[in-house]
Amino acid sequence: MDSPAPNDIVWHCCAWSELDREQLYGLLRLRAEVFVVEQDCPYQDLDGKDRQGLHLWAERQDAPLSEGGEALAITRLLPAGVSYSSEVSIGRVVTAASVRRTGLGKELMTRSLEALADHWPGEPIRLSAQQYLERFYADFGFEAVGESYLEDGIPHIAMVRPPGRP
Repeated sequence: MDSPAPNDIVWHCCAWSELDREQLYGLLRLRAEVFVVEQDCPYQDLDGKDRQGLHLWAERQDAPLSEGGEALAITRLLPAGVSYSSEVSIGRVVTAASVRRTGLGKELMTRSLEALADHWPGEPIRLSAQQYLERFYADFGFEAVGESYLEDGIPHIAMVRPPGRP
């Protein structure tokens, strides 16, 4: 499948309760496809946090999730107190293999930061980055905190974006 042109992509951001069945299926399918199958990492993706956050995703305009299309890129945005006590968080950051290295991941992060600023303004943001993506997140104002660690057998680093970062 060819990568869609930017004007062929539609973005959505909504709470769990606003997702329809097909949208939910599409989001969970991409997460399983990448995090479990591609990365060969069996883990409990459904951790009880999805219901408390926002879900941001991109889909093809001509193949929306609500009609059985596929998610191209997604993030899960959580308020403070869900994953981390004093920071909002970005997690479950994933892009489909078909759209990697097209700039969609950068747009996903930009839109995620905008959504967090709209819903939880002025809050520090934390994420758990796969270590090889540290520079990618640093370009969005995130700073590594602490030492690297293994999460499900994959090297990670905690990163925080202080409030007020442009």
